[in-house]
Amino acid sequence: MNAIFEQAPVWKRALRVFRGFDGPLLLSLALLAGIGLVAMYSAGYDHGTRFVDHSRNLAVALAVMFVVAQLSPQRMQALALPLYTLGLALLVAVALYGITRKGATRWLDVGVTVIQPSELMKIAVPLTLAWWFSRREGQPRLPDFGVAFVLLALPVALVARQPDLGTALLVLFSGIYVIFFAGLSWKLVLPVLALLAAGIAALVLSGDALCQPGVEWPGLREYQRNRVCTLLDPTTDPLGKGFHIIQGMIAIGSGGLSGKGFMQGTQTHLEFIPERTSDFIFAAFSEEFGLAGVLLLLLANILVIFRGLMIAAEAPTVFTRLLAGAVTMSFFSYAFVNMGMVSGILPVVGVPLPFVSYGGTAMVTLGLGLGILMAIARSRRLMPS
Repeated sequence: MNAIFEQAPVWKRALRVFRGFDGPLLLSLALLAGIGLVAMYSAGYDHGTRFVDHSRNLAVALAVMFVVAQLSPQRMQALALPLYTLGLALLVAVALYGITRKGATRWLDVGVTVIQPSELMKIAVPLTLAWWFSRREGQPRLPDFGVAFVLLALPVALVARQPDLGTALLVLFSGIYVIFFAGLSWKLVLPVLALLAAGIAALVLSGDALCQPGVEWPGLREYQRNRVCTLLDPTTDPLGKGFHIIQGMIAIGSGGLSGKGFMQGTQTHLEFIPERTSDFIFAAFSEEFGLAGVLLLLLANILVIFRGLMIAAEAPTVFTRLLAGAVTMSFFSYAFVNMGMVSGILPVVGVPLPFVSYGGTAMVTLGLGLGILMAIARSRRLMPS
């Protein structure tokens, strides 16, 4: 009976749930989420219910982050292989029975809802590869890297086949980060980087010839070829394929130092910027808030990335170090690819800007990733000294 009356107050028991959360990461995320809410309202206040929906998606992502942050690294290790197997099975099911929209087969009807299994692999792949290398006792050999590349190649190939190049690249990057952090030799990395640089240089130099009508690019679909050719010279079709990039660059440039003002973007609200609340929200934000706003947005992203890398560096085990590093660099990939494609230095591949762009599935995936970072930081803080 006395034990009942001696229980701690409810608020103290609730506070224990938050004990160990990483304060700097929470503050950085709060800054980024605040910028995202302001940007979404400014760009989408006259675009239906986008702001309300974005706020709801953000709340769901934060709830997911909170729940995942309660997991222990041991539980995450135990979930790695089952999640990967489930995700791979769902991708095969998409290939066989998936729903096709606008020429892409990316969705699967599971009865109660329609899901996009490729999003699951953004987390399942780095989780599984971190688990794999943690079992190699921190000293992986060349065959171990070979198995890791096979584990990575299977989901990437299935996602690219849908086709969904943007998601395939994000899954690929998430796995490559783990493999690199696991100790992949620079002797293997440098030749690949040199070959990639040579290929990009050859593409730029011979772009006019390769982009002529009737020239086929092996391994790429027609729309993917058009995106690369549009990147090389968007002025060849300014009212068609090059419209997105040209209008995005005009909006970014017209923002100047301080921008046109909150809700005052002409390119944005006169509908010149396509997808102004999703993929191209960075252009709308740059027009209305200028260089000053962009620098603040970059600072918020850098703070999240820097803190994530600090969590990775301080993580106590091989599994947590590899996983935290990969999740953090995947967040970097989202931001870099989105800003790069809107600015005209990367092809348009449909990657959202973290916590700023509209999109429920990507927001929840990002919340899941940040929840993993929180869980790793929390496990270290709660370790007995």
